[in-house]
Amino acid sequence: MTSLPRVRELLHRLCAFDTTSRDSNLPLIEWVEDFLRPLGAHLVRVPSEDGKKSNLWARLGPDAPGGIVLSGHTDVVPIDGQPWVTDPFDMIETGGKWFARGTTDMKGFIALSLAHAETISKLPLKKPVHFAFSYDEEIGCAGVEPMIAEIGRRGAAPAVVWVGEPTLWGVLSAHKGIRDYEILITGKAAHSSDPRMGASAIHEAIDLLGTLRRIACEQEDNAPKNSEFDPSWTTITVGEIGGGTAANILARECRFVFDVRTVPGNNPDAMLQPLFDHVAQVHERLSKLGPECGVEVKLTADAPPMELQRDSAAEALMRALTGDNVVRVAAFATEAGQFQKAGFPAVICGPGSVEQAHQPNEFVAVSEIEKGLAVFSRFIDTLRAG
Repeated sequence: MTSLPRVRELLHRLCAFDTTSRDSNLPLIEWVEDFLRPLGAHLVRVPSEDGKKSNLWARLGPDAPGGIVLSGHTDVVPIDGQPWVTDPFDMIETGGKWFARGTTDMKGFIALSLAHAETISKLPLKKPVHFAFSYDEEIGCAGVEPMIAEIGRRGAAPAVVWVGEPTLWGVLSAHKGIRDYEILITGKAAHSSDPRMGASAIHEAIDLLGTLRRIACEQEDNAPKNSEFDPSWTTITVGEIGGGTAANILARECRFVFDVRTVPGNNPDAMLQPLFDHVAQVHERLSKLGPECGVEVKLTADAPPMELQRDSAAEALMRALTGDNVVRVAAFATEAGQFQKAGFPAVICGPGSVEQAHQPNEFVAVSEIEKGLAVFSRFIDTLRAG
């Protein structure tokens, strides 16, 4: 039986790897490969385009369709500017809590998964158990996409994807999607004494933001009734804006970024079409001032929502393992939506509270790991029963 000290040992080692999204996760991936290889795991790396990061797709059991995926992201958010009182990459225990970056989000689940891999490897599995460890989840869920494509190419077709994001071991059945955009307006600088001689990028941005604000208000005004989500509508928020150089100069550039959190069933392309139409009009007008003038739109993050599927195999498994029958949804996004979109039933359930995620002095309560040991014990029993 897997012990708490074993999980602590593994989590301490995992947290010692600084896998901040801007950096490589390859040392951690290599360590996990070395851990799983002696257990007979079939290992497949799915690297990033630049080769500096990688997903790891590992299989225990037969090479057959179906089976269960234990999914977790290896990257963590930066510690920059946060008032940590201990070394964020050297896990310590204080007051029944394990402190380090990633303990909750989400290396705690990875540690639990690896701690049970040896037991799983000794079972006469009829269906495979996969481990899917990704990169760049924290910057738009970008890294998992090539791994999902590889899973499809190999015909694995898992029956259940268990994403171990922090839920305090409550079963999370659905979440919103995320779209992030960056818009750069390039106008023509001129002396403010005669605005006719140029075009202010800031003025154009104000108009575009007005259109975006109207779309956001329409979503709130037409909020779905009796929705599990809170807020129940698709939200749109502007997170950054900047431009201009002086009060007496028409701004040549203005840049803003905005975030869209889509409820399942809401088409973000159709919703944002009035903004894109407005962008096209502004671009056409500005481009007449010179080849460098215009509007550039970049989609910087795109993760689909996870829809509620009450009768899925993933839901049934997690409710059986946890005994939790409460329907829960979230406004944040995870990789579960991408797995579901690819046709793989997904569910979210794991140790720790999302309130600790991304925070200074991040921790996971030891009691959460103890609950996890009980959940995984029942999971092993389920695998043993076939």
